[in-house]
Amino acid sequence: MAAAVTCAGLMAGLAGCTSDGGLDLGMGGKGRSPEDTIRVMPEDRAKGVAPDGRVEVRVPSGRLERVKVVKVEDAQPEEVEGEISEDGLRWRPAPGTRLALAAKYSVDAVALDAHGRRSARHTTFTTAVPEHRFIGYFKPENRSTVGTGMIVSFSFNRPIENRAAVERAIRVTSRPPVEVVGHWFGKERLDFRPRAYWKPGTGVTVDLRLRDVEGAPGVYGIQHKRIGFTVGRSQVSLVDAEKHTMEVRRDGRLVTTLPITAGAPKTTTYNGKMVVTELFDVTRMNGATVGFKDKDGKGEYDIKDVPHAMRLTDSGTFLHGNYWAPASTFGEANVSHGCVGLRDVKGGSADSPAGWFFDRTLIGDVVEVVNSTDRKVSPDNGLGGWNMDWKQWKAGSALR
Repeated sequence: MAAAVTCAGLMAGLAGCTSDGGLDLGMGGKGRSPEDTIRVMPEDRAKGVAPDGRVEVRVPSGRLERVKVVKVEDAQPEEVEGEISEDGLRWRPAPGTRLALAAKYSVDAVALDAHGRRSARHTTFTTAVPEHRFIGYFKPENRSTVGTGMIVSFSFNRPIENRAAVERAIRVTSRPPVEVVGHWFGKERLDFRPRAYWKPGTGVTVDLRLRDVEGAPGVYGIQHKRIGFTVGRSQVSLVDAEKHTMEVRRDGRLVTTLPITAGAPKTTTYNGKMVVTELFDVTRMNGATVGFKDKDGKGEYDIKDVPHAMRLTDSGTFLHGNYWAPASTFGEANVSHGCVGLRDVKGGSADSPAGWFFDRTLIGDVVEVVNSTDRKVSPDNGLGGWNMDWKQWKAGSALR
């Protein structure tokens, strides 16, 4: 259970941590009030938002420092134009703005309170898909440069019954050529990967020919497009939870060994290979969002300015900067609630171990954890498919 709700707080008692998102009306930690909360509309993970639906970011006090709303997981990612009000309390899109149909949007906001303390919020939402149509939201972004562990991942807005037809309509090819095979996790997710990590410099093309493909009775695809990405240098980092170290290797060569703290005995870190899927220079981690609450129902902790956060699993495992633990902790003890912590300072520093690693990390880089007492991470938790051998992976294809 501790691993299923992986977390990173270094506070007394059980707690959980996640990149907190969505409409938060004051479910923070002890002593925290709604007045220091960034509020986002639509709420986190909202579906079926109308093209002219309300999009707004606001704070009751302090001021918004920056807001970025972007259409993501699409062949043509684009930012939504908007501005922060003169009093700094509200961000709204430019007049006349309409959202795209069948699109996924991310909202990233950072605010300052009256004392100059920073708080962050990350949310996502999807807009309405025409009736009797389905769409696949995908990673990575078009024209991006990624690490060698990147897995092409599709999440569908409706259950897919005719999985063979849908898988056949998505073609993933590469230069130099390698065999790439799909694997279904349930009826709403399809991932593609080669037998081993991509070679640096590989160019990957994804052809979507889903338009008019019947994914379920009477439900047809809407996409017909081509996207591509490039594989950058190889970076694989090995976290040894027993030794409290992380060895960072570039193209097979050991670059450095960093001291870390991993999950404490009651809140251990997953073993296994995990892939970086998101990067945040600052984010909020709230125990309430993963079920760790006080008797009064509030989060056991609320760290609203966690620096240099790199997501490793969907369930909330991060590799991130930590400014609240004594420096002597790193390399000596496992005291986190499941995440991997690197020494940092409040506000984040490029000269800290966390800042150094963050600035040298790509989406798609691999972080492998060994010698933890926890179980191996599930293949569908984030981009954990590398934890399956090739035979197991190919068995999950609808075309085999």
